[in-house]
Amino acid sequence: MIPIKTEEDLEKMRSSGRILSWVMQELRKQVKENISCLELDKIAGELIVKKKATAAFKGYKGFPANICASINEEIVHGIPSARKLKNGDILSLDLGVNYGGYFSDAAMTIAVGEVKPEIKRLIEVTKESLIIGVKEARISNHISDISNAIQTYVEKNKFSVVRQFVGHGIGKDLHEEPEIPNFGKPHLGEVIKNGMVLAIEPMVNMGGWGSKILDNNWTAVTTDGLPSAHFEYTVAVTEKGPEVLTELFL
Repeated sequence: MIPIKTEEDLEKMRSSGRILSWVMQELRKQVKENISCLELDKIAGELIVKKKATAAFKGYKGFPANICASINEEIVHGIPSARKLKNGDILSLDLGVNYGGYFSDAAMTIAVGEVKPEIKRLIEVTKESLIIGVKEARISNHISDISNAIQTYVEKNKFSVVRQFVGHGIGKDLHEEPEIPNFGKPHLGEVIKNGMVLAIEPMVNMGGWGSKILDNNWTAVTTDGLPSAHFEYTVAVTEKGPEVLTELFL
């Protein structure tokens, strides 16, 4: 069953989303050549504590860090390491916070220095597909309308959507119903209702959509070794339309 949030719930989720947005904004300022993802993880932890929130990912099913930091061909769930970023890399940062018992979740892909035009385009298309998907998060639409809008836009631009990982509901738990794939036919599945809160997160590959999990049992990479990008918003469904709760960081 998909949880429906009250206006009181939504106010608390807005607070959580504002904190996460601020953390993301501050964190992206630190992304540069020669910084390591371990350093970024430490910074993220300090920023979250400063806002009296809790890192949503640390300890979740045993995940060891505050952030997921995925570089180049890594799709999601990258574990921060001492590896230093270099010019031409892309870094996907995925981060969640718990504030007052309510979760928010967001992701962004950042170019390090100068990247190839086709990689820059990958990032742009992924971000644009998120915005297009969010527009479908309206009362009486179906969850699959979000999925189809993302897939259609991505494939029109000659990229592919990851199929192994999906978006999700969010609220008092980090992952709630429903699952939100980034592919599929429209007008199917759950009907979207007022008060739902959805974490919509297209993951887009430059090559094929295939992925595999590394031996650390967390990090997902593209099977063809080509780059992948990832963007995510926490979105509330309201009578006025979709309300993005984590928008400020973009």
